Amino acid sequence: MSDRTTSTATIAAGRADVMAVIADFPSYPQWAGQVKSAEVLSTDADGRPHTVRFVLDAGPISDTYTLAYAWQGDDLLSWQVAEPGKMVSELRGSYRLADVGSGTEVTYELTVDLSVPMIGLIKRKAEKVIVDTALKGLKKRVEGR
Repeated sequence: MSDRTTSTATIAAGRADVMAVIADFPSYPQWAGQVKSAEVLSTDADGRPHTVRFVLDAGPISDTYTLAYAWQGDDLLSWQVAEPGKMVSELRGSYRLADVGSGTEVTYELTVDLSVPMIGLIKRKAEKVIVDTALKGLKKRVEGR
Protein backbone atom coordinates (compact mmCIF):
# COMPACT_ATOMS: atom_id res chain seq x y z
CA MET A 1 0.00 0.00 0.00
CA SER A 2 1.34 3.41 -0.93
CA ASP A 3 1.72 6.25 1.54
CA ARG A 4 -0.18 9.46 0.94
CA THR A 5 1.21 12.93 1.37
CA THR A 6 -1.37 15.57 2.32
CA SER A 7 -1.11 19.27 3.02
CA THR A 8 -3.55 22.17 3.34
CA ALA A 9 -3.37 25.90 2.65
CA THR A 10 -5.87 28.74 2.95
CA ILE A 11 -6.08 31.05 -0.06
CA ALA A 12 -7.69 34.51 0.04
CA ALA A 13 -10.01 33.92 -2.95
CA GLY A 14 -13.20 32.08 -3.86
CA ARG A 15 -13.28 28.44 -4.98
CA ALA A 16 -14.01 29.35 -8.61
CA ASP A 17 -10.93 31.61 -8.76
CA VAL A 18 -8.73 28.93 -7.19
CA MET A 19 -10.06 26.23 -9.51
CA ALA A 20 -9.51 28.49 -12.55
CA VAL A 21 -5.80 28.64 -11.73
CA ILE A 22 -5.66 24.88 -11.08
CA ALA A 23 -7.37 24.25 -14.45
CA ASP A 24 -4.85 26.41 -16.36
CA PHE A 25 -2.36 23.58 -16.87
CA PRO A 26 -0.21 25.28 -19.55
CA SER A 27 0.67 27.94 -16.93
CA TYR A 28 1.94 25.42 -14.36
CA PRO A 29 5.63 25.94 -15.25
CA GLN A 30 5.20 29.56 -14.10
CA TRP A 31 4.13 28.63 -10.56
CA ALA A 32 4.52 24.88 -9.90
CA GLY A 33 8.29 24.66 -9.57
CA GLN A 34 8.86 21.04 -10.58
CA VAL A 35 6.56 21.13 -13.62
CA LYS A 36 8.65 21.96 -16.68
CA SER A 37 5.73 21.67 -19.15
CA ALA A 38 2.05 20.71 -19.16
CA GLU A 39 0.13 20.09 -22.38
CA VAL A 40 -3.64 19.55 -22.44
CA LEU A 41 -4.28 16.56 -24.73
CA SER A 42 -8.08 16.34 -24.38
CA THR A 43 -11.01 18.05 -22.65
CA ASP A 44 -14.21 16.73 -21.07
CA ALA A 45 -17.81 17.58 -22.04
CA ASP A 46 -17.61 20.81 -19.98
CA GLY A 47 -14.43 21.94 -21.74
CA ARG A 48 -12.18 21.29 -18.75
CA PRO A 49 -8.90 19.42 -19.27
CA HIS A 50 -9.33 15.65 -19.18
CA THR A 51 -5.86 14.36 -20.09
CA VAL A 52 -2.66 16.35 -19.61
CA ARG A 53 0.94 15.38 -20.42
CA PHE A 54 3.51 16.59 -17.89
CA VAL A 55 7.26 16.90 -17.84
CA LEU A 56 8.32 16.83 -14.18
CA ASP A 57 11.72 17.46 -12.60
CA ALA A 58 11.42 17.01 -8.83
CA GLY A 59 14.98 16.07 -7.95
CA PRO A 60 14.99 12.29 -7.60
CA ILE A 61 11.68 12.03 -9.50
CA SER A 62 12.03 13.27 -13.10
CA ASP A 63 9.74 11.96 -15.82
CA THR A 64 7.17 12.54 -18.58
CA TYR A 65 3.69 11.06 -18.01
CA THR A 66 0.01 11.71 -18.75
CA LEU A 67 -2.68 12.20 -16.12
CA ALA A 68 -6.46 11.78 -16.47
CA TYR A 69 -8.60 14.24 -14.49
CA ALA A 70 -12.10 14.00 -12.97
CA TRP A 71 -13.79 17.28 -12.03
CA GLN A 72 -16.54 17.77 -9.46
CA GLY A 73 -17.48 21.41 -9.97
CA ASP A 74 -15.24 23.76 -8.02
CA ASP A 75 -15.12 21.37 -5.03
CA LEU A 76 -12.82 18.56 -6.10
CA LEU A 77 -10.34 17.69 -8.82
CA SER A 78 -8.85 14.21 -8.75
CA TRP A 79 -6.38 12.51 -11.08
CA GLN A 80 -4.55 9.31 -11.85
CA VAL A 81 -1.99 8.14 -14.37
CA ALA A 82 -3.39 7.57 -17.88
CA GLU A 83 0.04 6.85 -19.41
CA PRO A 84 2.90 6.12 -17.01
CA GLY A 85 6.37 7.42 -17.56
CA LYS A 86 9.68 5.62 -17.27
CA MET A 87 9.90 6.39 -13.55
CA VAL A 88 6.36 7.21 -12.45
CA SER A 89 4.23 4.05 -12.57
CA GLU A 90 1.29 5.44 -10.60
CA LEU A 91 0.38 8.92 -9.47
CA ARG A 92 -2.93 9.62 -7.77
CA GLY A 93 -4.00 12.83 -6.18
CA SER A 94 -6.61 15.46 -5.59
CA TYR A 95 -7.27 19.09 -4.84
CA ARG A 96 -10.23 19.44 -2.44
CA LEU A 97 -11.60 22.96 -2.05
CA ALA A 98 -13.82 24.22 0.79
CA ASP A 99 -15.09 27.66 1.77
CA VAL A 100 -13.45 28.98 4.92
CA GLY A 101 -14.06 32.53 6.17
CA SER A 102 -13.45 34.87 3.25
CA GLY A 103 -11.26 32.41 1.40
CA THR A 104 -10.79 28.82 0.30
CA GLU A 105 -9.12 25.95 2.11
CA VAL A 106 -7.24 23.80 -0.40
CA THR A 107 -6.20 20.28 0.56
CA TYR A 108 -3.73 18.60 -1.79
CA GLU A 109 -3.29 14.84 -1.52
CA LEU A 110 -0.69 12.91 -3.51
CA THR A 111 0.49 9.30 -3.83
CA VAL A 112 3.38 8.43 -6.13
CA ASP A 113 4.54 4.90 -7.02
CA LEU A 114 7.77 4.49 -8.93
CA SER A 115 8.90 1.77 -11.29
CA VAL A 116 12.45 2.15 -10.00
CA PRO A 117 13.56 1.24 -6.48
CA MET A 118 13.79 4.23 -4.16
CA ILE A 119 14.13 4.42 -0.40
CA GLY A 120 10.71 5.23 1.07
CA LEU A 121 12.03 8.21 3.01
CA ILE A 122 13.43 9.81 -0.16
CA LYS A 123 10.20 9.16 -2.08
CA ARG A 124 8.05 10.67 0.69
CA LYS A 125 10.36 13.70 0.90
CA ALA A 126 10.00 14.22 -2.87
CA GLU A 127 6.20 13.91 -2.55
CA LYS A 128 6.21 16.47 0.27
CA VAL A 129 8.32 18.88 -1.79
CA ILE A 130 5.90 18.51 -4.74
CA VAL A 131 2.82 19.07 -2.54
CA ASP A 132 4.25 21.98 -0.53
CA THR A 133 5.69 23.73 -3.58
CA ALA A 134 2.41 23.32 -5.48
CA LEU A 135 0.31 24.75 -2.63
CA LYS A 136 2.67 27.70 -2.05
CA GLY A 137 2.81 28.40 -5.79
CA LEU A 138 -0.98 28.09 -6.14
CA LYS A 139 -1.57 30.48 -3.23
CA LYS A 140 0.86 33.05 -4.67
CA ARG A 141 -0.58 32.71 -8.18
CA VAL A 142 -4.24 33.05 -7.11
CA GLU A 143 -3.69 35.86 -4.62
CA GLY A 144 -1.48 37.74 -7.12
CA ARG A 145 -4.19 37.86 -9.81
